[in-house]
Amino acid sequence: MDGVLIIDKPRGWTSHDVINFIRRTFAIKKAGHAGTLDPMATGVLVVLLGGYTKYSDRLMAGEKEYQAVLTLGECTDTQDATGKVIKESSVPEFNKKDIEVVFAKFTGETEQVPPMVSALKVGGRTLYKLARQGKEIQRQPRKIFIEKIELKTFDKKNISFSVVCRKGTYVRTLCEDIAKHLNCCGHMSYLRRIRSGDFSIDQALAVEKLKSATAGDLEQWVKKQ
Repeated sequence: MDGVLIIDKPRGWTSHDVINFIRRTFAIKKAGHAGTLDPMATGVLVVLLGGYTKYSDRLMAGEKEYQAVLTLGECTDTQDATGKVIKESSVPEFNKKDIEVVFAKFTGETEQVPPMVSALKVGGRTLYKLARQGKEIQRQPRKIFIEKIELKTFDKKNISFSVVCRKGTYVRTLCEDIAKHLNCCGHMSYLRRIRSGDFSIDQALAVEKLKSATAGDLEQWVKKQ
């Protein structure tokens, strides 16, 4: 079977867990995805079936849109809520304008230092494997492009926002960097991808729905690009 299947990845699953589930459930030998999501994140995972796996790079190049929550006052070793708290700080008072001024600093082309807990390789070594060994190495900043950051809600400790960005942007790193510009610690406590390229969350299927699906159902759901 060839085509694209849009899945709403559940929290706690790795992107590879979803691929393995689809392979087992529908006896599909060849499957991959166009852009991984961290285990704590939910939302749009573009699954590629059969010959469509060759289009991975093209589909990964599309814009991504996320909903995120930045929790202030604590930095973690993973930059998200799954990690260990490594630093705490008081949270200064701020208002809507303060937040939007900071958001503007990250809009457009900027540079971002990739996190240690990532699948990137530096000098042939995978960063997350080094992180598991308690090692941290120098990472060079990489150019990223953020189309838009929009504030949704905020209180004394949490900032909810949406972000539209291009390939290579780490939202958890963005969260930590925003917190630094607000003069405190912070980590990403929530992430949901609502769009990947031309595919939106409205098109996504829940994993629970797939559990009782037939091969015929799958044929109807698979999209041809």
